[in-house]
Amino acid sequence: MSRWRRAGLLLAVGALLTGLLSACGSTEPRSLLNSIRDGSVVLGVKFDQPGLGLYEPNGNVTGFDASVATYVVNSIADDLGVDHPEITWRETPSARREAMIDNGEVDLIAATYSINASRSKKVSFGGPYLQTYQGLMVRADDNSIKQLADLDNGKKLCSVTGSTSAQNVKAQLPTVQLQEYDSYSACVEALRRDKVDALTTDEAILAGYANFWKDEFKLVEMTYLKDACVKDALKTAGSPFSTERYGVGVALGDKAAVDAINKALDAMLTPAGSSDAGLGESPWNADLREALGNEYVDEIIARADRPGSKFPYKPDPGDLEFLDSPSKPCPPGLE
Repeated sequence: MSRWRRAGLLLAVGALLTGLLSACGSTEPRSLLNSIRDGSVVLGVKFDQPGLGLYEPNGNVTGFDASVATYVVNSIADDLGVDHPEITWRETPSARREAMIDNGEVDLIAATYSINASRSKKVSFGGPYLQTYQGLMVRADDNSIKQLADLDNGKKLCSVTGSTSAQNVKAQLPTVQLQEYDSYSACVEALRRDKVDALTTDEAILAGYANFWKDEFKLVEMTYLKDACVKDALKTAGSPFSTERYGVGVALGDKAAVDAINKALDAMLTPAGSSDAGLGESPWNADLREALGNEYVDEIIARADRPGSKFPYKPDPGDLEFLDSPSKPCPPGLE
């Protein structure tokens, strides 16, 4: 090998190592506002969830989470009086989300990241920007499953191994045949091939798959069939199986970033312009329709408008009081 080729090889290896080291990020959490001022941000999303975060062959990421993250950083840039930053997308597996924020690998994460008390001790959250509930997805031509109780008739239910979604169903229907796979994509494929009869997880995730596989699936609402005691808390009949509030995760204690994110989300939720017919559609609502489909959005709006509905439609960014809300204790004797 010639001296020049050896030198070129060394340079290439050096560049590769530099890239790998850069990809690992710093050992300190990033400052979202400083990154926006510097003109470059790294945004953490899912790469494998249609409608929420899906990596495309051209290097872009599509889906509602990606739309929210993009709107947030661009809105903050506008408020700071700087150009919209260059965006680098980073895949964020669920098990690594807190570590990636803490290690400075990303500026923020919007990846079906449910806000809860334990996570709030490790990262700070803007939002919520979406409120969703546990649901079922079945084949479009299957009219035998119209409610949760219909699963208790020899049906096979799919969910991801170890998920609380499946265990919630199992607690209400002990005889349901539970099939566990290593990913929701695997469950979707099993449902398409008639190997299972239903899939359960967050409705927003299911709606993304249903909108991606046009006319192949439909969603079924899930509520508790009877009063139940779940983790020492009372769940009343007719209430949602779970309420998931997706948030934008940033470095713990970064109040300036949280305030800026919530301000951007409020703007995203505000109807654009006005006319004689009233206010137009908000960017938030328009992006949700594009990501998850008009049919699903129309259905959840109608559900929220039902008298006494326990399924609110729009989130309230900055309102995290639910983290401290006491659960209703279980009455004696209730399993």
